[in-house]
Amino acid sequence: MELEYDLIIVGGGSAGLAAAKTAKENGISKILILEREKELGGILRQCIHNGFGIHKFKKELTGPEYAQEYINEINRLGINYKIDATVISMEISPDEHSSKFVYVVSEEGYHVYETKAVILAMGCYERTRGGIAIPGDRPAGVFTAGQAQTFINMNGYMVGKEIVILGSGDIGLIMARRLTLEGALVKAVVELMPYSNGLNRNIVQCLEDFNIPLLLSHTVVRINGKNRVESVIIAKVDENRNPIPGTEQEIICDTLLISAGLLPDNSLSKKLGIRIDSKTKGAVVNEKMETNIKGIFACGNVLHVHDLVDYVSTEAEIAALSAAEYIKNQFKAENETIVHIEPGSGLIYAVPQNFNINTESKTLNISFRVNNVYKDKKISVKCQDKEIAGFKRSHLVPSEMEKISIPTDLIKSNLIISIEGDGL
Repeated sequence: MELEYDLIIVGGGSAGLAAAKTAKENGISKILILEREKELGGILRQCIHNGFGIHKFKKELTGPEYAQEYINEINRLGINYKIDATVISMEISPDEHSSKFVYVVSEEGYHVYETKAVILAMGCYERTRGGIAIPGDRPAGVFTAGQAQTFINMNGYMVGKEIVILGSGDIGLIMARRLTLEGALVKAVVELMPYSNGLNRNIVQCLEDFNIPLLLSHTVVRINGKNRVESVIIAKVDENRNPIPGTEQEIICDTLLISAGLLPDNSLSKKLGIRIDSKTKGAVVNEKMETNIKGIFACGNVLHVHDLVDYVSTEAEIAALSAAEYIKNQFKAENETIVHIEPGSGLIYAVPQNFNINTESKTLNISFRVNNVYKDKKISVKCQDKEIAGFKRSHLVPSEMEKISIPTDLIKSNLIISIEGDGL
């Protein structure tokens, strides 16, 4: 058994780094960050474009610069971390102390660490071709957008010359611009939905500024090629997202990038018995970012996929403050009365899913995503069929996470959040 820690953080990306910094600044001294890659920083290391840090640091940074701001703090505060260290499993002690045991494999060998609390910050992964089941040949030249980003930005390898991108997530949009700047011809970005899944600023700066077509309500129905991609067949889709016969067209290309969404990386969470939300694919948490297992918290993209890294850091700070409180008061009985936060009409999901109405907090902060494009609507929050809060919005889109704050003294039972009527 290794030296006991107060807090172990699984993942050294934006969420894990922000959580470690906050926990240390709030009195938790024995902290260990476990990162499976060979460097801290997570996905930020390959995001060399700017646009990060505007909310958090009040300045515009690239991804590596944003990560370095936190890495500098980790080093300044003397927080321990291990890189190239993969967590393979976790266990909870059955005794009254409820210790957590974290099993790790690294170049140093096999280790078991005992800790009082754990913050899960493993991030997310991309949907692959297999995940979305595109028919056709199996040639070289098919990449996820993140893979292409790694090859170009970190390894200096160009992935192709004539590109089609399936999916209009932010990484796909950013790679359309990046490939164009490197001399490739991006022939089209093909999107299944009738709206883009990326931020509006990326649509403008990455597609419109470079005259790259965005084909909404289209998908790739076949990949052609013997050794290398030679073309893709695209088609329009109906309201049920099924290809419409007779609308097929061939686009000659040597590369297909897939930007079909991200999924929280919760293989560890599931093995431990953490309850998973079917909508977010992340853990079910309360307002403290605590899972159904006491002393285990989740934050960032492993909880739900964010559109801005600044929000990841803010959420991680909440998890760290809660973990610090748990560690300091580990055996103190809690007075809990739990109510549920439910996504109603117009919402895909809401986080957190649970709330303790006996909390001392004055406000409850809720993040959510809508399921379509809405204009001039109201976000309605109801408790026992009575509206306790309403928020007007002129524009709502699935690609942009929304946030609202509700006074906790208004919450008496389960909450339902819905999109209703004309909001303005």
